[in-house]
Amino acid sequence: MGFACSTALIAVNFTHPIETVKTRMQVGAFNFGHMMKTEGFAALWKGIQAAWLREASYTTVKLGGYGPIRDALGAKDKNAPFYLKFAAGSMSGSIGSVLGNPFDVMKTMMMADSGGKSGSSEGLFARMGKMHADQGISGFFRGVEANIMRACVLNGTKMACYDGIKGYVNEQTGWSRKDPRCQFLSAVGAGFFMTCTVSPFDNMRTRLMNQPTDKKIYNGFLDCIQKTVRNEGPTALYRGFWPIWGRFAPQATLQLVIMDTTLNFFGFDTI
Repeated sequence: MGFACSTALIAVNFTHPIETVKTRMQVGAFNFGHMMKTEGFAALWKGIQAAWLREASYTTVKLGGYGPIRDALGAKDKNAPFYLKFAAGSMSGSIGSVLGNPFDVMKTMMMADSGGKSGSSEGLFARMGKMHADQGISGFFRGVEANIMRACVLNGTKMACYDGIKGYVNEQTGWSRKDPRCQFLSAVGAGFFMTCTVSPFDNMRTRLMNQPTDKKIYNGFLDCIQKTVRNEGPTALYRGFWPIWGRFAPQATLQLVIMDTTLNFFGFDTI
């Protein structure tokens, strides 16, 4: 778990700006030039404190828990069924998503805040206090059902594809599963496939989490999908696809390669 936490905290600093752009695109019209002019370059790192806490909880569990759960399901062998590896990733992802949901909510709201350079944007603890005053503890778990579904699909696809592609690359090239080339190609492939499967869930999660603290626009995940498709069309479910991929590709590569390299360096089994 410690290796997973360190990996997550390193990777998020590089991918957070892409996440900010993606979030702005999902919640409404977005103009990069206008953001730079009114908010400055630092706006790309809005919500980074919440992102650190989110990675320390959610990503630590989803990455660190995959191996033990996979082994418990009897799927450690490279020829194990894909669905067992997917199930292991889904389980670790869903557990992590519940633990990290409060920080996910804060991160989403902070990134979506277009307050200018004057300091109108609220800090993490100010937002947490306001959320608690308006909605209590339940406010920190808004969108949790969408987050769990997103995490199941995302981590199931990510870890199962990474694990499976490593086996395929090993067979086709003879490269060891510990070879950085094998790890890199597998991580890039996993990043693409997880983007394809998770985009609709990511969009719905962002909308649910970014609702005003004092009212609800959507009554849950299904209501959010129905209203989005009815008002904006089905393509809205894939809004921000390229920024999502632009974030997932380097993030998956950094997380998985750094984690496997670290595990190998200290003599532990890699994924």
